[in-house]
Amino acid sequence: MHYTGTIWRPPYEASSLLLEATAGCTHHKCKFCTLYNDLPFRFRMSSLGDIESDLQEAQLWSTDPIAMLAARLQGMPGPERVRRVFLVGANPFVLKSERLLTIAGLIRKYIPSVKTVGCFARITDIELKSAEELDALHRAGYDGLTIGIETGDEEALRFMNKGYAAGAVVKQCHRLDQAGIHYSFFYLAGISGAGRGEIGAKATARLCNQLHPMRIGVNMLTVYPDSALYQEMQRGCWKEESEIEKYKEIRTLLENLEIPVQFAALGASNAFQLQGTLPEDTASLAAAIDEIVETVGEDDLRKYRRELPHL
Repeated sequence: MHYTGTIWRPPYEASSLLLEATAGCTHHKCKFCTLYNDLPFRFRMSSLGDIESDLQEAQLWSTDPIAMLAARLQGMPGPERVRRVFLVGANPFVLKSERLLTIAGLIRKYIPSVKTVGCFARITDIELKSAEELDALHRAGYDGLTIGIETGDEEALRFMNKGYAAGAVVKQCHRLDQAGIHYSFFYLAGISGAGRGEIGAKATARLCNQLHPMRIGVNMLTVYPDSALYQEMQRGCWKEESEIEKYKEIRTLLENLEIPVQFAALGASNAFQLQGTLPEDTASLAAAIDEIVETVGEDDLRKYRRELPHL
C-alpha cells in the first residue's frame, strides 16, 4: 500500500480500508495544526495508478493465508469483507468530482463489497461542488464525511486562520443534507483560549443545533512547539485554557446541544474516553465529566498533555 507520512483517521474508521487519495492539506494554515508538518510538500494527489495498485493489493487480502488464519482463530470462516473505504489525507474531498467518481469506480471494480466511501473534508471543499455534483457523489457511495469544524466561535475561527466562518459551515452542511450525504464533526475543546471556553461551546452548540451531524467527536487542543499557535503564545497574543476549563467547556457543549447525535471523546488528545448518544446519555456523560473535574487535579491532566507525543 502507498502511504505518505503519518496516517490520520477518525477513531470510528478503525475497520475501514484506508486508501491514500491525497497527502497533506490544501489549506495548511490553521495555527494550531501540526499534523502534516512532517511532509516536504503542502498537498499532493495520489496517481490513479497508485490507487489502482493499492486496490489490487487489498483485493487479495481475502485469500491471504495469514488473514485466513487470523479469521479462523477468531472463529470466523474467513476474513471479513471490506464494507467501507476511508480516503486518507487532510481533505480528499477537495478533488474534482470527476476524479472522486473515478476513484469510486475503481473501488467498485476491485472490491465490489464496499458500500460507502468516506474521507476528511473542509467546508471550502464542499463549496467547490455543485448540487448536481454532490448528488452524483452520493449516488457513487460517498457518505459519512468527517469535517473538522473545530468551533462555532467566529473570533476563534478568525484568529486560528481556519479559512471560513461559522455561517459557511451551516450553509454547506445544509447542502450535504439536501444531497443525502451524512457527516460528522470534530470539535476542538480549548480553541477559544483561556476564559472563553464557555463562549466557544455555546456558539458551537448553536451552530450544531441547526444541522444534522451523525456524531460530534471531541478532541482537546494540544499546543506543540512547531505550531504557529505556540509562537502566538510566546508573543503573549493568546493564552491556553487550563485542562479543567476544557472539561467544563465540553460539559457546556453537552448541556446546550438540542439535537439527537452520537457524542464521543475517543482520540488520544483526551485523557479520559467518553461516548454516548444524546439526549439519552447527556446526564450520565455530564456526571462523568463532573467526576473528572472533581477527582482529577489540573497537575495530573496537564502532565498527560505535556507527555502526549502526538495526536
